[in-house]
Amino acid sequence: MTINEILDMLSGTLNTTGIYHFQWNIIVMWGIGGLFIYLAIVKKYESLLLLPIGFGIFIVNFPLVPLMGYSHGHAQLLQIFYHYGLEWEVIPCVIFLGLGAMTDFGPLIANPKTLLIGAGAQLGVFVTFTGTVLAGFTLKEAASVGIIGGADGPTTIYLTQHLAPQLLGPNALAAYSYMAMVPLIQPPIVRMLTSKKERKIRMRQLRPVSRTEKILFPLVTAGIIALLVPSVIPLMGMFMLGNLMKESEVVGRLTETAQGALMNIATIFLGLSVGATMHADNFLSWKPLLIFSLGLIDFAVCTMGGIIMVKVMNLFIKEKINPIIGAAGVSAVPMAARVSQMEGMRADKTNHLLMHAMGPNLAGVIGSAAAAGMFIAMFD
Repeated sequence: MTINEILDMLSGTLNTTGIYHFQWNIIVMWGIGGLFIYLAIVKKYESLLLLPIGFGIFIVNFPLVPLMGYSHGHAQLLQIFYHYGLEWEVIPCVIFLGLGAMTDFGPLIANPKTLLIGAGAQLGVFVTFTGTVLAGFTLKEAASVGIIGGADGPTTIYLTQHLAPQLLGPNALAAYSYMAMVPLIQPPIVRMLTSKKERKIRMRQLRPVSRTEKILFPLVTAGIIALLVPSVIPLMGMFMLGNLMKESEVVGRLTETAQGALMNIATIFLGLSVGATMHADNFLSWKPLLIFSLGLIDFAVCTMGGIIMVKVMNLFIKEKINPIIGAAGVSAVPMAARVSQMEGMRADKTNHLLMHAMGPNLAGVIGSAAAAGMFIAMFD
């Protein structure tokens, strides 16, 4: 073997390594992935999602890694998760099944007025939709960005995959980012829009809800949603099925599986798939970065919308509602309800708002799904 042949062999070997193809923008994405991992491990913000998302961002941004895309006609590992899980919309529906199996609709059934709070909290969705269109996005893209404010990751993924799949990565990342930062974003908004006197309002203890009511609720709700917004019944149908399994108390093994193993598996695949879409070549451009800014505004306006709705309702009802729970109208379950509890106790240490806040929190899940269904009906 001649020296030239040896040099050619070494050069060819070098070309197969990531070192030869290294670019500066990769370091930026490592930093973003590292930030998510830091938030998950150190700050413990939505760790179950941010950790796999952060690792997905980190690992996919090495040159030449066979993770996303196709090789010799076969899908690579994370491409399989993405294709079957997100493109086929399987993972969001499975996660909603698990969420339903962990949900107690008792607070919402006991105080159905909180449905209006969940509806009011969708204000940011439509405000941001309008602003996003003015910023140069298409109607379909604007709808997929607008839903971020509802702080519902699976619904954001479901709608984006229908209307603007090219934005799936940044939209999902923004939705889960702001879900994780609920304890940072919402408290200043609550204090800005409410007086100390309002934050001290005590609400009457919720009435007991019968088992029959809890069993009928998912059946009736699924039927209404199927009639009014059939396009989101894959999501909400699975959500209500999970809840029916829980409340029926006759399929304990299925409920336990949906709450535990199945939910955990879907969460891992979801996090990795979302992170894997965030390659430097796709993410480091004006549109994804603008989505992050719009998403923050969206989430803030949705929080404001819930609080303002409570204030409007208080003008017409005898038993006043503490406006703090309006912030829980976004569908970040149960984080937003916990923030309401903490803010209530900050004003009065003996005022417990958690169960009251769960009503609008669950209403927000239904409200964001209804908004998504409306957008699909309009633009798909």
